[in-house]
Amino acid sequence: MKAMILAAGRGERLRPLTDTLPKPLVNVAGKPLIEYHLEKLAQLGVKEVVINHAWLGHKLPQVLGDGQRWGITIHYSGETEALETAGGIKQALPLLGTDPFLVINGDIFIDTLPGNLNWAVEQVSQGHAAAFLWLVDNPEHHPQGDFSVDAASTLSVNDSQKLTFSGIGVYHPQFFNPVPAGKQALGPLLKEAISKQQVKGAYFNTYWCDVGTLARLEQLERRLQALV
Repeated sequence: MKAMILAAGRGERLRPLTDTLPKPLVNVAGKPLIEYHLEKLAQLGVKEVVINHAWLGHKLPQVLGDGQRWGITIHYSGETEALETAGGIKQALPLLGTDPFLVINGDIFIDTLPGNLNWAVEQVSQGHAAAFLWLVDNPEHHPQGDFSVDAASTLSVNDSQKLTFSGIGVYHPQFFNPVPAGKQALGPLLKEAISKQQVKGAYFNTYWCDVGTLARLEQLERRLQALV
């Protein structure tokens, strides 16, 4: 299985740090945020990782190289302007191949990758779902949540008991066939597929942090330093 790390965002709320760095290269407890993902993916056995980039994107290959130090191969998908999530994935499809792949936001931190990842890949590869998403408890900055999940692992947008999309998902390449080239958000595509009961998901019960602001970055820094 290949993986893609989304790393093209501008990171406005992390300025001034992101005035000189792409957001996933912001340092947390001694190393760039994105390196935590690369370590976990390598431990999982992933051999190829695609990273998209836009703002100051040339710095990602400068810092990360070809992935050799983690025992993986990194491919880069450069964007002249950020294409948003669906657009960025669409552009990177030639690098991702024809099998289901894992996508993870480059600006989140997790203690571990989902333990049921292999089962999720099977759900997508066997045609039981076009995509599989992991949901987390609603953080303070997003109390309304995004989607709910029922006992059959099917997602809904209508249930009042919504959880927050973690930014981690498995997708079949064909899921992006309807997406035109260019700047395209993922939300509308997901909601349409969910309305057709084509998306499955699961609750992700682990530490998760959307490192989207300086305050949350500082909280994560304190947490990781305390674990050392």
